[in-house]
Amino acid sequence: MSILVIGGDRLGNIDKNLKGIGFNRIEHVDGRKKRHYNVNISQGTDVVLVLTDYVNHNLCKSIKEKAKGLGVKTVFSRRAWSDIATAIN
Repeated sequence: MSILVIGGDRLGNIDKNLKGIGFNRIEHVDGRKKRHYNVNISQGTDVVLVLTDYVNHNLCKSIKEKAKGLGVKTVFSRRAWSDIATAIN
């Protein structure tokens, strides 16, 4: 499975934990730059994870609309692993 993580300057142990639950391809965009509003969601992406404590409302809205148009599941969560694991499952 493939996941696109948006938000957070660095993932720390989150990428290891995501691999542990079955994601073999992990892409990360920090979401701080204006060009990230036009981030492309790759063709094989199964889930888009938005870390809400690191991105603004307009970026969240933009990503949500793009993912919905592609039929990709979108998950919103804080950066804490306990919140991410709950949101994904």
